Amino acid sequence: MKADNTNDSDFNEIDSTILTTIRYSINRIWRGKLTPMIVIILLATFTLSNPLSMARYTYAQQQPTPNLANETSWETAKPNPVSKMESAYAAIGDKIYIIAGYGETGKRNKNSVEVYDTKSNSWSNASPVPVNLNHAAAATYNNKIYLVGGFLDNKVPSNKFFVYDPVTDKWLEGKDMPTARAALTAQFVDGILYAVGGTSNKPLNTNEAYDPKTNMWTEKAPMPTARQHLASAVIDGKLYAIGGRPTGKSSNLNNNEVYDPKSNTWTELPPMPTKRGGIAAAVVNGNVYIFGGEAPDKTFNNNEMYNPQIRTWTEETPMPTARHGLAAIAMGNNIYVIGGGPTPDISFADVNEVFHVQGTH
Repeated sequence: MKADNTNDSDFNEIDSTILTTIRYSINRIWRGKLTPMIVIILLATFTLSNPLSMARYTYAQQQPTPNLANETSWETAKPNPVSKMESAYAAIGDKIYIIAGYGETGKRNKNSVEVYDTKSNSWSNASPVPVNLNHAAAATYNNKIYLVGGFLDNKVPSNKFFVYDPVTDKWLEGKDMPTARAALTAQFVDGILYAVGGTSNKPLNTNEAYDPKTNMWTEKAPMPTARQHLASAVIDGKLYAIGGRPTGKSSNLNNNEVYDPKSNTWTELPPMPTKRGGIAAAVVNGNVYIFGGEAPDKTFNNNEMYNPQIRTWTEETPMPTARHGLAAIAMGNNIYVIGGGPTPDISFADVNEVFHVQGTH
């Protein structure tokens, strides 16, 4: 394709010529020296004598303003009335549910459920979970929330399974998960719930699947790397398990492994740039964003994005508030990052910070 060498000076010259012609013509009409018909003929003659330049001028004037679609930003939304960390979280419609977790009274478990309405920027309460829990995992399917695992009081690993219906505002107990564990992750893929990883008295690579239609649990191919405090996301029917740690805060990992339910196989992918556990993940425009985390001496405000199409990681604008054990939920091009602990170990935050992802990367 031949390059278009027309530059701004060409357009400015055309513009100047047109304006000069119009001003001269109006002045002559005003003085009775020209008729409107003669002016039309003069302008038509000019246009026909410069067809290419006029076409380029018209094209340039119609071009859109520079595309700022890749700019991102953070905004502060209304904080959670209850400061919590290590809560389970899920969304139904425009509402985000922050479920159980450690409360603001030290290591005491909570069973409260706070509901954030993203449309009205307001909080309300839903029915509490039947038991106190922290480090549980939740996922949404058919407008119901499925809650699995976690630590009961006295840090006892749980295999409890609950289903919440927002229409009745009730929690019902389902069929126990085969393996009791906490600090796991859970996702629905094609109508099947996958509960992956976690810890009992050791790190687990367990992968158990629940089918709501049959009310049955099945064992699936184990995750290659046993770990807890990991994050997960689903893109194009595959489950991505990222980060986490096998034991304490000093054992953080950056593993990135993807599970294909159709073939029941795992694949190792490029690792996350920063080794982190106690993290949260959300998906926008087919990309995974990983937030926060914890080390022995600090918490992370990192925000790293993985693009599965080209298998690359990029650093994104960091969170305003560093924290671990947080929630991250995507709504359209916005990711709501809620709660967590601002310092290592047990600490509490009520913050609700929104990451705006403008367009695609």
